[in-house]
Amino acid sequence: MEAPIQTDAVIIGAGPVGLFQVFELGLLEIKAHVIDSLPEPGGQCIELYPDKPIYDIPAIPVCTGRELTNNLLKQIKPFDAQFHMGQEVSSLEKQADGRFLIGTSHNQYFISRTVFIAAGVGAFQPRTLNLQGLDAFDGKQVFYRVKDPEQFSGKRLVICGGGDSALDWALHFVGKATSVTLIHRRDEFKAAPQSIAKMRALCAAHEMTLKIAQITGFESINDCLTEIAITGIDGEIRNIPVDDLLLFYGLSPKLGPIADWGLDIDRKQITVGTANFQTSIPGIYAVGDINIYPGKKKLILSGFHEAALAAFGAAAYLNPEKQIQLQYTTTSPKLHKALGVGASTFE
Repeated sequence: MEAPIQTDAVIIGAGPVGLFQVFELGLLEIKAHVIDSLPEPGGQCIELYPDKPIYDIPAIPVCTGRELTNNLLKQIKPFDAQFHMGQEVSSLEKQADGRFLIGTSHNQYFISRTVFIAAGVGAFQPRTLNLQGLDAFDGKQVFYRVKDPEQFSGKRLVICGGGDSALDWALHFVGKATSVTLIHRRDEFKAAPQSIAKMRALCAAHEMTLKIAQITGFESINDCLTEIAITGIDGEIRNIPVDDLLLFYGLSPKLGPIADWGLDIDRKQITVGTANFQTSIPGIYAVGDINIYPGKKKLILSGFHEAALAAFGAAAYLNPEKQIQLQYTTTSPKLHKALGVGASTFE
């Protein structure tokens, strides 16, 4: 075991609320390390709807999940938060001195004075297709997310799923891929009505294909996926040539080890007080969709508010003898210095 990283704050979750938590802590001179099970920051915004419009962020009439994430990363840049991506927090133990020992799935350890759980509804893992042997093609020809759309140009694409992600990417690749086949187990979709209408119009024009079926097998040659077998609602099995297979069955949230940390939990959510969003364990705070309290609304906006109050709560917890002054980024020279801006910026 390597020596644990010592810090004042560990944030579990790098979604929008976790990122804004970095900002609010930074304004109060509290440095943070951020841990997330996903490979990059952004949480659900990046994994589920990176290019879908969001309309309820204050003062931003519309932005995509990707734009929101990028703007938050730009906003927190002055505070030099350290990110530890692609690893899940596996253990949390309170030490004799009141600090918390945090371990991850990569055997990385932290000693932190405070912990902020901003894990959405838990650690996200893609729902996979349970087909023996298919996992050998993961990351080669089978993908559960799109990082580089260009790599699929000119390919025979098969896309599975009935939600926004599946339809959005199917529509995106029409005209770019050699062929696009959308597979869903039923002729009903949980996607934006305009996307469903556009998909059906493209199918009618023979620019893409819709199959109401399920994948039940595959063929490969020389360790290369060549065909998938689908079984339709009529029970007939058909083979479809494929270069790349994109699977969008959604993300499976799991509370995971959080459930074993001794926190008060109600319906798989962490109960908090609304004065500072502290949990039942002093020094541990929960913000965003992971928490529950009377009147709770699962909105990014609500999470931003919770992050601000949790930061002030943590500042008081870390410095109980110090009076925490409320300062404004508009006028405070101290905050201007922390943000790396000068008075001329506002003139």
